[in-house]
This record gives sequence, structure tokens and C-alpha cells, in this order.
Amino acid sequence: MKLFSSATSPYARKVRACAIALGLDDRIELHQASAFDDPPALLEANPLGKVPTLVTEDGLSLFDSAVICEYLDAISPEIPMIPATGAARWLALRIQAIGDGISDASLMRIQLKRFGALPDDAPLIERQKRATTRMLDQLEAEPPDTHLDIGTIAVACALGFLDLRFASDGWRDGRPMLSAWFERISTEPALERTVPV
Repeated sequence: MKLFSSATSPYARKVRACAIALGLDDRIELHQASAFDDPPALLEANPLGKVPTLVTEDGLSLFDSAVICEYLDAISPEIPMIPATGAARWLALRIQAIGDGISDASLMRIQLKRFGALPDDAPLIERQKRATTRMLDQLEAEPPDTHLDIGTIAVACALGFLDLRFASDGWRDGRPMLSAWFERISTEPALERTVPV
């Protein structure tokens, strides 16, 4: 399999972490790609030009981290990252949506500032900051489980992205439970091996 990835994308990290946790990383050939450069190989695999994009062993192109992780989960012989049924499934998917939502808001802040030339206190940027704050507060009130699943990986990747791009925001301030959870989950090999630099 071929994975078009970016070293700093929280979504690409989520896919790489899932692949490691599912024992599939040795079957994936990693291709670093900057989506903003529109590399021809990435565009051929995904006309949207987004990372992550996975080309399966039979040539099928999959994109969107949730779809790729579900595919990897389906082909792995390991314990699933996405529970098949019941309350555990919906909880894991809900936590994934929170993690992806934090990543969405963070990336939008970057794009609005970089490409929209907006100041840090522009209303659209402030809105994304408030959304992130509300999600972080929810996670503090209800910290995720301590075992790896699609939700905990998504949240850990989102928090790692905040550390990388918005360290001065101090997301840990006033959130001791979430901070402790993040320190513990970050020791998982799938997350240790994919820390963005």
C-alpha cells in the first residue's frame, strides 16, 4: 500500500498511528507530500489533492482519514480500532469526531491566517479558537478511555497538533485530567513513533 502523508498533518498522523497499532505499518510505503504543492502522483490518486490518501494493494484510492482508518481496521487481524457494534462503537466514533473537530478548527485557523491574511483576533479565527476551547473543556469533563481506539488516537493527534502549532495557547491550563490522559496515551508506541516534528 502507498500512503501520501504529511509529517505535520494530524489526520495523516492518525492514519499512521492506526496502521502501527493494527500491525500494518510494514505493508505501507510512506510518501511525503505537501498538498499545497499539488504533486502529480497525489493528484492522480486523489483529485482533491489532500493528505492522507491511501492507495491499496489492489490500486483503490481512499481518502479522508476516517475512511482510511476504517479500511485498515477491516484488513487487520488485530483487535479492531473501531468497535463493530453497540455503545462502544458510537462512543469511539463520537470521540473521533471531537478529535477531528479540534484538528479541523486548528487547521482552519492556520489557513485563515496564512491565506486570508487575517489577524489573530479576526472573528473567524476567534470562532475556531472558541470551538477548540469548548471541545477541550468537554474532554476535561469526560476524558477518553486509556486504551487505543479510533477516538483516542484522533484526540491524541489533535492535542499533539495543538502542541506543534499553538503551544502558546496553553491548552493544558486548567485541564489537569486531560493533560494527564495525554501524557499517558502519548507513551503508546503508535503515538510515540508518529510525533510531528
